[in-house]
Amino acid sequence: MTEPEGERKPARVVVADDQTVVREGIVMLLGLLPGVEVVGAAGDGEEAVRLVGELAPDVVLMDLRMPRCDGVEATRRIRSQYPGTQVVVLTTYADDESLFPALRAGARGYLTKDAGGDEIVRAVHSVLSGDAGLSPSVQRRLLERLSRPEPEQAPAVGEAPDGLTARETEVLGLIAEGLTNQEIARRLHVSTATVKTHINNLFAKAGLKDRAQAVRYAYSKGLVRPPSR
Repeated sequence: MTEPEGERKPARVVVADDQTVVREGIVMLLGLLPGVEVVGAAGDGEEAVRLVGELAPDVVLMDLRMPRCDGVEATRRIRSQYPGTQVVVLTTYADDESLFPALRAGARGYLTKDAGGDEIVRAVHSVLSGDAGLSPSVQRRLLERLSRPEPEQAPAVGEAPDGLTARETEVLGLIAEGLTNQEIARRLHVSTATVKTHINNLFAKAGLKDRAQAVRYAYSKGLVRPPSR
């Protein structure tokens, strides 16, 4: 039985945004509205994951472009480690390269920062009720995407060895292409710090010391194909 609106407990929320003014503004705005209680605020994805572990909030309002650990990676970790906490993305960006990775990582809501306070609160309670909390513009993008035929996927070159994740394997392939950390970050729409984290993880798993070894490893394991002549 659904609780009456006036008796519903406030949703406990953590706000994650690397811009102090924006973060504090969102916290202040939500503090003026019924139905939510801000229990913590994080300046990057690493801190957001830590606060979720400490505070067990109902929902995280997650920015995407943050240092150390971006919003997509933080969302993936939160949904994997703390499935009782939902994630609503609150970001400036509504492009496909930001939207779909966030949803694939487990975000149940996606709003742009021009959303009003009431819209944010509705999205928070929607995801807690098992529904999606999407802004109208995001819903349109999803419908447009679903109405387009999906491009054919290239066949996988090889299974990832040594416990590499799909993202670590992707980063390894870009290293093999000769891309710098900054170029990889732009290609994947993540921060340079996140790229460095993936590289450190895959180096440790595969026992690699430098990028030259990483390139040889990628080819020897069949994770990338030699360039065609």
